[in-house]
Amino acid sequence: MTDPAILVLASLAEGDKHGYAMVLDIERFADVHLGPGTLYGAITRLEQQGWIQPLEAEDRRRPYRLSAAGRGYLEEQVRSLDQVVKTALRRLKHA
Repeated sequence: MTDPAILVLASLAEGDKHGYAMVLDIERFADVHLGPGTLYGAITRLEQQGWIQPLEAEDRRRPYRLSAAGRGYLEEQVRSLDQVVKTALRRLKHA
């Protein structure tokens, strides 16, 4: 899974984070490195959708929070991915 938006939402599901903290978290749990352009492009789109909210800046870093709508969207995407994974695993047993 390398969709930057889903990775950002999954990172924020653990708690509020600023951009660099998200990059480190995503590298840890998904083994995917998001460059600044990819990360902040995803953040911008997620904000526009209302799925994340910016918080007051801490020093120069602006943390973000997962919104209720973002949580719902992430849950929906995870259920869909879970179905794909279960189907693929079941089919691999017969391959």
